[in-house]
Amino acid sequence: MKTLVFVEFEAGKVKKSALEAICFGRQIAAGPVAVVAAAPAGTDFAPLGAYGVDQVLHIADPGFDMPEAQPLATALAQAASQLGADAILLPKTSLTDATAPRLAAKLGAAVASNVMAIVDATPGNFTVKRSVFTGKAFAQTRLAGGKVVLTIKKNSIDVAEGNASAVSVETFAPSIPASDHAVKRISVEKATGQVLLPDAEIVVSGGRGMKGPENWGLIQDLADALGAATGCSKPVSDMDWRPHHEHVGQTGIKVSPNLYIAVGISGAIQHVAGINSSKVIVAINKDPEAPIFKVADYGIVGDAFEVLPKLTAAVKNLN
Repeated sequence: MKTLVFVEFEAGKVKKSALEAICFGRQIAAGPVAVVAAAPAGTDFAPLGAYGVDQVLHIADPGFDMPEAQPLATALAQAASQLGADAILLPKTSLTDATAPRLAAKLGAAVASNVMAIVDATPGNFTVKRSVFTGKAFAQTRLAGGKVVLTIKKNSIDVAEGNASAVSVETFAPSIPASDHAVKRISVEKATGQVLLPDAEIVVSGGRGMKGPENWGLIQDLADALGAATGCSKPVSDMDWRPHHEHVGQTGIKVSPNLYIAVGISGAIQHVAGINSSKVIVAINKDPEAPIFKVADYGIVGDAFEVLPKLTAAVKNLN
């Protein structure tokens, strides 16, 4: 299948979620893939060749610096038609959640979200594994028809170089009707920090067991040692111990890191719903009956104020 991947850049670098989508695309194409990239003029696309990209359609239009779903869907539909792509892949984000169904409608394609793996790439029997019910279950979904649109779940695909190729870059200027610009984004206020929750491979979260914001340095020290993002439970953000953008859970941010460390978190169902997609969950709690231990892969029964300094020291000794 001819595969096309939508790629976003940030601060001059391709986003990790986009590299995951590219690596997934290689599995479908069994060879090089093409990408549509929204990036400033002068962006260096050569490094994409190491991940199996052989062709880049570059959208340098400043209007795509903060794209909306409708014009992006139009642009991707035109790119897919130009290249004859059968599979169009998008990293799963709030933007692509709205873009994918619009794109599928324009192409007359089947669409699937939260895709984690390919089960069968045979044309006519194309089947994928998806995360469903907020990570509580997996589904195998067969997509009928000739074209497919997939959003790829973050941190579900290993990023690996391979099939290195020279990259051909072509300026791509899609024809966007004025009606597509009925909605315009004026500004974006992003949470700051070294590692942001939606993209983090490791997350260290704290709950009411930390007893107060003055003790959060223990969480931050472990996160810094691991190169991790920090999160918290809903009660912690409600009490303004931590900012609301760190709230992990069903009504906060749903995460899917390789490692999630829950410190002093009891394990309410709303919190568990937000972390179920984590590959490994480690719980630290002094209450051996805490519900969090039922979903944890590893558990430490102990006082966080004693465990965290020792754990942080051990991590630093490994580096």
